[in-house]
Order: sequence, then structure tokens, then C-alpha cells
Amino acid sequence: MLQAHSLLWHYLWVAPNLLLLVLALILWTQKLHKQFPVFLTFAVLIAIEQLALYVTDILPWVAPGTWWRIFWAGLLLEALVKFALIGEIFGLVFGRYPSLAKLGKLLIRGVGVVLVLVATVAAAYTPKDNVYWILSGAHVLEQTIYLIECGLILFLFGFAAHFNLRWSRSSFGIALGLGISACVHLATWALAANGNFSARYRHFLDFPNMFAYHVCVLIWFYYLLVPQKSVTTPAVFLPEHNLELWNRELERLLQQ
Repeated sequence: MLQAHSLLWHYLWVAPNLLLLVLALILWTQKLHKQFPVFLTFAVLIAIEQLALYVTDILPWVAPGTWWRIFWAGLLLEALVKFALIGEIFGLVFGRYPSLAKLGKLLIRGVGVVLVLVATVAAAYTPKDNVYWILSGAHVLEQTIYLIECGLILFLFGFAAHFNLRWSRSSFGIALGLGISACVHLATWALAANGNFSARYRHFLDFPNMFAYHVCVLIWFYYLLVPQKSVTTPAVFLPEHNLELWNRELERLLQQ
């Protein structure tokens, strides 16, 4: 069952992406995409990318080199969209502080682009863990991207928790799904790099990644489509070192 091209393998590769396209369609028809335009772009692009990889993987006349080139292109596009999405979440979490939200979105997107470029160069010059450079470079690039993604999401959660910022249900769900997927991928890549897995058994590590991705899609369904129960909560007062002062000072600097 836990074999490449088994029934479970086909399901875990296809089903989450079809569900993601359905989620994007529901968000569009219910006009919810206006709140999360980058997430809608992310959902459509990731689903199409993964389905294209699946189709080219099962077609016998597609050469392995062609498949890995498509993988490279999709990985770079996926990384840029993910960093833009994290910037969008940052803007939503810091919505009460427009100057900080704008600065944070620009910094995350800019840093994300630079780090992706650096990771690409590093992947090009890394020592080979495979006889083909395109495979070893892809492994390094993917691991680097997930490491950056994990760091940005942990920073976002930690910063929001420190200042007692209240998350919206939707933005929390999106960030939670991204964080789970990135952490599981990092864990499996660490096992692949240090667990002495032979090529014959390395495909077993694909299943935790695919399963985690499926769970994340279901999380996005739940947090974006299921209404939140109305609960009365006491007002939360920000600590003395709150963001109001930061936001005012940043506005003043930007207006100079």
C-alpha cells in the first residue's frame, strides 16, 4: 500500500489538489476571495502545479529530466506565492496598525524573494547527493524554502502572541495549514538527509508529506468556510510597549 503508484499514492497526490480547486471555486462564488486574494492565487496555482506534476509523472513518454525541470519551475513559483501569502497574513494580523502592516508585508515579500534567489544559487553549487545535479539541487532548494517558510510563520505567531494580537479565524487557519505542511516537510527532509535511506525506500517519506498536505487542505476548508461561533470575550489590553506608538512613529517617518 505504501508504494509509489499505489492506490493510496494516487489518492494522496490527486485528491487534496482537487479539493483545493473546489475551495478556490467556493471562495470565488461566495465573494470571499476579496478578503484573501493571494490565498486564492496560491490555491489555484499550487493545485494546478501539483496536478501537472502528477500527470507528467504517470505519462510514460515524459522524460525524467523534463519532469524535474517542471518541478523546479513550480517550486520557485510556489515559493514566491507562499511568501506573498505570508505577507498577506501579516497585513491581516496587523490590520489595526496600517503602517506596520504595510512595512511587514513589504519586508516579508522582499526578504522572501531574496532568500529564494540565494537558495537557488546555493542549490546550483551544492555538492551532489545524487548522480544528477537537477535532482540534488531540487532537494536543497526545497529544503531551504521550507526552512524559510517555517521561520517566517514562527516569527508571525510569536510576534502576534507577544503583543496579544487577535487573529481572525481565516488568517489563523491559513497560517496553521502552512506551518504544519512546512514543519512536516522539514522533518522528512531531515530524515532523508541523515537517516541513510536507500533510494529504494526513500519514497516512504513522500507519504507523510502528502498526508500532511491533505490535512492542511481540510484545515483551510474548516477555517475558511465553517462559521465561527460567537463568543463574548473580555477586552484585551495591550502591554505598555504596545504597537500604537510604533505605528505612529512609522507613519511620522513615512510622511517626512
